[in-house]
Amino acid sequence: MVYTCFEMIRDCRADFPEGWRHFAASYVPVINRIGKQYSATGVDIDAILLSVRKPGASLFQSMDPSPERWFVAELRQVVLATLPLPETEIALDLATVADALAPLSMVEKQAAWLETMRYDDAVAGEMLRISGTTVEKVRARAAELIRGKVDAWRRTLLAENGLALGREAAAGAGKDCLTAKAFLDILDGRTTWGNKEMIERQVNSCWHCVDHFCRMVEVIGLLRGCRPLTDTEAAPYWKLLGVEEKRSGWKRLFA
Repeated sequence: MVYTCFEMIRDCRADFPEGWRHFAASYVPVINRIGKQYSATGVDIDAILLSVRKPGASLFQSMDPSPERWFVAELRQVVLATLPLPETEIALDLATVADALAPLSMVEKQAAWLETMRYDDAVAGEMLRISGTTVEKVRARAAELIRGKVDAWRRTLLAENGLALGREAAAGAGKDCLTAKAFLDILDGRTTWGNKEMIERQVNSCWHCVDHFCRMVEVIGLLRGCRPLTDTEAAPYWKLLGVEEKRSGWKRLFA
């Protein structure tokens, strides 16, 4: 029988050990991948697990029609919140980025924004289903647009300020902002042309939605090829969470 993410969220809410064991085995690899993407030193996985183990942790308080991808997008935010903002020689705020990149299309804004998420041209192109060469050209144009709006500039300005820009965008949700489901409907080919045009208009006018859309695109890649831990690999995390798998007397005798 398949144990779903929906069931895991339910069981973690109820503090059932099987929920926490599944969470550690299935999502520690995802946490590790997120950490390596956004930090050269990775993240403190033990601290993250203990933080989400606390009663009432927000990670397990909502459900979505596509629970696993929604869940991983929320988990990403929890992981990134543990990273300190790096000191940047040249600061760049979201208002400046929004003003500078206003002429770009929705996909072009996504290509530029994925640079703040530390994805190179080739990987960003694969995520957006366009060529890496196209991403490179879009980013060169975006860099020049930003250059015209700031007093000090260098080509890596978006990437250097990526974590701060992402937090600013994520915190800027408005009443018209779209849900994760709306973006997943586009990515899964389930939306109508009318809805697609409406979504494109909203994303073009809202950097919270640009960021949210890119996060949902990223989630698909994060889940691809992420192998769950074996019981042996997961055992230290189960112990940390206080949900060790209890073995019967016979199993202990012949272990």
